[in-house]
Amino acid sequence: MAKARIFQRPKNAMQSGRSRTDRWLLEFEPVEAKRPDPLTGWAGSGDTREQVGLGFGTAEDAIAYAEKNGLAFEVIPAPVRTLKLQAYADNFR
Repeated sequence: MAKARIFQRPKNAMQSGRSRTDRWLLEFEPVEAKRPDPLTGWAGSGDTREQVGLGFGTAEDAIAYAEKNGLAFEVIPAPVRTLKLQAYADNFR
């Protein structure tokens, strides 16, 4: 049985924007380990499901899809955003 994980995409740490962080993703867990290609040395495997990622508007839609298709899944909750509010003058204290 295929295993999947359902999670919300985190904010990119290198940018200030929060684009596409409201979407929920369903990704399949790898079935086999990656191994180096003897010719190129790149890591790869024969598992094609690792390349698939499905996007959903809500977590309930993603869960309904997984249940409909008989997927074992784990829902990873979105981390709580904590804001560190401070004034610019606090940098000089």
